[in-house]
Amino acid sequence: MIAQLRGRPVARTPDGLVLDVAGVGYLVHATPSAIRKADKAEDVTLLTYLNVREDALQLFGFAEQAERDLFVSLLSVNGVGPKVALAVVSGSPAAELRRAIVLEDAARFQAIPGIGKKTAERIVLELKEKLADEPVPISSAAGTKPDQVAREALVELGYTLLEAEQALAATDPDLPPEERVRQALRAA
Repeated sequence: MIAQLRGRPVARTPDGLVLDVAGVGYLVHATPSAIRKADKAEDVTLLTYLNVREDALQLFGFAEQAERDLFVSLLSVNGVGPKVALAVVSGSPAAELRRAIVLEDAARFQAIPGIGKKTAERIVLELKEKLADEPVPISSAAGTKPDQVAREALVELGYTLLEAEQALAATDPDLPPEERVRQALRAA
């Protein structure tokens, strides 16, 4: 298992980046935070997960341990492969996604392209018990019940789940849901 790579980022690709490690270029399918970490860095260390398939070896790269841990947990969900797991982990910070799972916020996952209602519900159902024993950070209001109320209000007003998520991301998370909806509508 290749658990981490340290090297020089030499190229960005549609799939991630190429990391030169002692003269060998590794294609790493990476999260946006891992790509940001590698941007303009002469040397970068990425945590990795090696996915072994019958016809390919794929490396997935992460900026932090929480991302990789959530990625590995997502792989245990029936119907979630590495590409979908990477899309989920790339969508929001790992702490917010864990909070959404514990709070049974399946709509949060439906907002991610490529995740349907059944897959989102399966993610929440299968991972809720696994993550229930872990502490859930409360540093941000995103993913809490008031956030769900604001998102559902925007959906009722005609926004898609993804548009509602994006609109709420631009608002102050400390405000009550009604005010967040007003801010999102003003910004539209």
